[in-house]
Amino acid sequence: MAATPQNPAAATPRRKVSRHRGEGQWAVGHHTPLNGNEQFKKDDDGLNVRTRIETIYSRRGFDSIDPNDLRGRMRWWGLYTQRKPGIDGGKTAVLEPEELDDRYFMLRVRIDGGRLTTRQLRVIGEISQEFARGTADITDRQNVQYHWIRIEDVPEIWQKLEGVGLSTVTACGDTPRVMIGSPVAGIAEDEIIDGTPALEEMKRRVLNNKAYSNLPRKFKTAISGSPVLDVVHEINDVAFVGVRHPEHGPGFDVWVGGGLSTNPKLGVRLGAWVPLEEVPDVYEGVLSIFRDYGYRRLRNRARLKFLVADWGPEKFREVLENEYLGGRRLIDGPAPEEPVARWRDHVGVHRQKDGRYYVGFAPRVGRVDGTTLTKIADLAEAHGSGRVRTTVEQKMIILDVAEERVDSLVESLEALDLTARPSTFRRGTMACTGIEFCKLAIVETKARGSQLIDELERRLPEFDEPLTINLNGCPNACARIQVADIGLKGQLVVNSEGEQVEGYQVHLGGALGLDPGFGRKVRGLKVTSDELPDYIERVLRRYQAEREDGERFATWAARASEEALS
Repeated sequence: MAATPQNPAAATPRRKVSRHRGEGQWAVGHHTPLNGNEQFKKDDDGLNVRTRIETIYSRRGFDSIDPNDLRGRMRWWGLYTQRKPGIDGGKTAVLEPEELDDRYFMLRVRIDGGRLTTRQLRVIGEISQEFARGTADITDRQNVQYHWIRIEDVPEIWQKLEGVGLSTVTACGDTPRVMIGSPVAGIAEDEIIDGTPALEEMKRRVLNNKAYSNLPRKFKTAISGSPVLDVVHEINDVAFVGVRHPEHGPGFDVWVGGGLSTNPKLGVRLGAWVPLEEVPDVYEGVLSIFRDYGYRRLRNRARLKFLVADWGPEKFREVLENEYLGGRRLIDGPAPEEPVARWRDHVGVHRQKDGRYYVGFAPRVGRVDGTTLTKIADLAEAHGSGRVRTTVEQKMIILDVAEERVDSLVESLEALDLTARPSTFRRGTMACTGIEFCKLAIVETKARGSQLIDELERRLPEFDEPLTINLNGCPNACARIQVADIGLKGQLVVNSEGEQVEGYQVHLGGALGLDPGFGRKVRGLKVTSDELPDYIERVLRRYQAEREDGERFATWAARASEEALS
């Protein structure tokens, strides 16, 4: 009908009215899946895929795998397809998943608290050599990651891991991921409280438990009673930090809602002090809040940090106490004190509470191999130790070394290029997996980070201030770029010849622990991979020239001019 003055409705098209579907929160009745991920989780629990891997896929091969298992449920058992070789970073965002998928897998072994026996470490190394072409990277969440895994070999790998008490269950997926813990829990002389009993009970309650195997997205946990604040508690979904209550003694301060990626948020304190024996209850309560109230409609908002930001810590604590702790009121408590150490990685030689020593050492950007891991196990045992640890800084520790054996162990580690006396650059540089294996990556990271260490050691041999340099292959911040002194986010940039090449957006002055905050981005500052050593040398020399007495790099970077940072 033509528009006329007598029919004004005909002049204006009708607006389609759609009902707002909410955020997909189960607790308010939104159980209908609102995206493909929620649908495949409803169709079948991710934990169930193990049976299909063992009875069908490992026998019939890669082509037999259902797509929803391949790119979804198999993550519940630590498996991601790795990147097909030869695909450059410019194609990462434009190719379909099946075009990026290789026929091999990354397999993540969860190592809760970084706790390993030498027997377990030796098995990890042997699996690497037999099934993973020697790969075995140490992650910044204390795990070990293999590459080049064939689906046909997965059942045998599981059998070997589980034979020594290790697992890949919920190492990935929308699940409770590995629980990171102080690598010197129960060992360090200066420890406030040992969180190990709580960590073990938390694992017992949630691993392989279908009550917690369908979360909105991943859920990251940390617990530490160390005064050096060694588990990056500010960027976990839930963290328990050792504190001393003036009336009740040692216990834990509770933090919730931390996380990085493209919308970084620091965790917030609930203001609650929790005794060791109550930590598992509080943990289970926070986890259940995420399951029930977490946002499931949009994947980019399906992390606990968004719920905490909307609710605030007061409402979050109220819901936790009233709905998940049976009305029990948590005790108000103090915040953690400032960390007592310049570094939080436990590298070097340190006395244990029992009079023996632990020795922390630095692989290059977490990159090791199966042969090296078996040699580390041999070295530890040869020096009287049966225990090793991984850290959240991609480092390792050998425990329980007698004083008279320490020097021999340190020298033996040096022979393997695993130094316990690293330079600032060796100690402070970490890198994610990068384009070599990761389907999300745009640039190379591991080899670049290793080369950068060598170059900076050559150019700045006297530089000894604590400094972190974190390289990430994409915007997802697996290597924590926003909270590094120098954070490098991989992207394609244009060089001086007008060519598109690998490079990085630079974040400067991020920090955790002392004055936590996100790094500063200088407008338009992007550096090609080839220019990286020149750029970092230039900025560090300016820092040395302009810093005030005792001033940390992060503090200087916050006040420095853009010219000084360019």
